[in-house]
Amino acid sequence: MQYFTEQAMSHREVLEKIRLKYGDDARILSKKTIRMGGFLGMFSREGVEMSGYITQTGERRKSLDIDEEKRKILESVKKESSLNVVLQEIKELKESLQNNGNRNNEEHKSISSIREILEKNDFTKRYIDRIVENIKKSFSLEELDDFNMIQNSVAEMIAENISFYSASHSGSPAIFVLIGPTGVGKTTTIAKLAAMHGITPPQGDPVQVRMLTADNYRIGAKKQIETYGEIMNIPVASIETAQDLKKKVALFQEADLIFVDTVGKSPKDYIKLGEMRELFETVNGSASFHLAISATTKTTDLYEILQQFEPFNYSSVIVTKLDETIHIGNILSVLYEKNKPISYITDGQGVPQDIEKASANRLAKHLSGLKYDHEKMEQKYG
Repeated sequence: MQYFTEQAMSHREVLEKIRLKYGDDARILSKKTIRMGGFLGMFSREGVEMSGYITQTGERRKSLDIDEEKRKILESVKKESSLNVVLQEIKELKESLQNNGNRNNEEHKSISSIREILEKNDFTKRYIDRIVENIKKSFSLEELDDFNMIQNSVAEMIAENISFYSASHSGSPAIFVLIGPTGVGKTTTIAKLAAMHGITPPQGDPVQVRMLTADNYRIGAKKQIETYGEIMNIPVASIETAQDLKKKVALFQEADLIFVDTVGKSPKDYIKLGEMRELFETVNGSASFHLAISATTKTTDLYEILQQFEPFNYSSVIVTKLDETIHIGNILSVLYEKNKPISYITDGQGVPQDIEKASANRLAKHLSGLKYDHEKMEQKYG
């Protein structure tokens, strides 16, 4: 048994000290008054001394508390063990689902083949991913085994993604202004358009056509278009200022269509592009702008060209030099992403034969490696 003796200046202070040191299990046996402090018996003060012992109930309670803690620990261990089992089962289920998902996400051979074909045709990654997602949503696993059907469907998907320009001329005469970077064949394209509408229209009767050129910088450009005009018996005039343009349009009032050739500009030459835009402000109401781009243009350059010529609010894109490339996926991808319609395509230097209105079937013929029903495509898209 444990005994104790404690002293303090007052009865209350002794009890407080005992309680703090020994807790509720302390029992008092005796108390007495004593002298505390001082020096050599002098200046001492009266205090209180208490003696007692510690009961065994505290030890038993501690023992009980320890046993209770052990019990709780054992129960928690059991619970934790059960929880671990559950967590392990959940982990295994998750891994199973992930493995199944990975197996499901493994591309079917037909999808992989289509992806490879589109990549070889220079379609952008975003465009390819969209086509693949459409395939996955549209066809069952059994249908994917029919690769011929998948190829026909992909060809139709591509065709349906192409927008085409529908002319809606306002004013008379209608002014068709061809803009674009240097080297895309604008002058030859203008001559082809003039011949196409004024000499050998695909349908209906020829219309009254005139040609204007604002390309007075490139050596031989003016002479080139004048030569085309003489051969086709189509009047040609040159303009340098907005006032010149206004006068020439007034001079050609009897015409139905005026095709305007412009000087090639780098899409980075903002000042020159702005000056050219100002040139046509006097006829803005009756003029429509059309952007010529070469089929050989790199994807990154396409984005920049489309963006930098945006201030002209061009109505359509004319794709030139189709004969100089076998892959046009990048052209179709970027025009789809930017929602730009195609009006005409050219595939050679011949005037007027090497130009035609753009059609899905005609453009699809430039998709190498993709086999589809050409007759069906012709009937559906023309």
